[in-house]
Amino acid sequence: MILLFGPPGAGKSMQGQMLAARQGWKWLSTGEMLRRSNDPAVIDILRSGELVSDALIYQVFEQAVQDARDKKYPNIIVDGFPRTKEQAAWLDEYMARMSEKIDTVISLEVPEAEIMRRLEKRGRLEDTPEAIARRMTIYRQKMYPVLGIFAEAGVRIVHLDGVGTAGEVHDRIYEEVAYACQL
Repeated sequence: MILLFGPPGAGKSMQGQMLAARQGWKWLSTGEMLRRSNDPAVIDILRSGELVSDALIYQVFEQAVQDARDKKYPNIIVDGFPRTKEQAAWLDEYMARMSEKIDTVISLEVPEAEIMRRLEKRGRLEDTPEAIARRMTIYRQKMYPVLGIFAEAGVRIVHLDGVGTAGEVHDRIYEEVAYACQL
């Protein structure tokens, strides 16, 4: 399993999808997993706009991973999970229970000015300079403890420059994943 981290606008989803297509692997994003769920409780929560509980995220994650394994995907790329220290600890325990491992964690590093430029160009209502700055602060506060859980567990963590063309960033990611997965 490959975990992709990075602030909003770092390009995690695009890079995850590119890597999945290149390798024939399964790309999973938290949002996508929730939107594809057939669970009425998940659908009701998404419609209401409420936050999904950790317990529900774990259930949806387990089902998505099982579906990927049933379809014989050789590896899984996860984007957007875990987001908290508690979720990271749960994932570490889940992987041990399933006799699986996290091959590597890729953290895309993108300067805040570049993030601002990318998100402002995206033009979403929530992408104001103030909101972006707040999301960056929250990201840093939440992600460093998450990375700490994986570092303590001995998982390989790679910080990569996320600036450049999509192809340049993809090449950097592929080089690290190829090393970690012995491709």
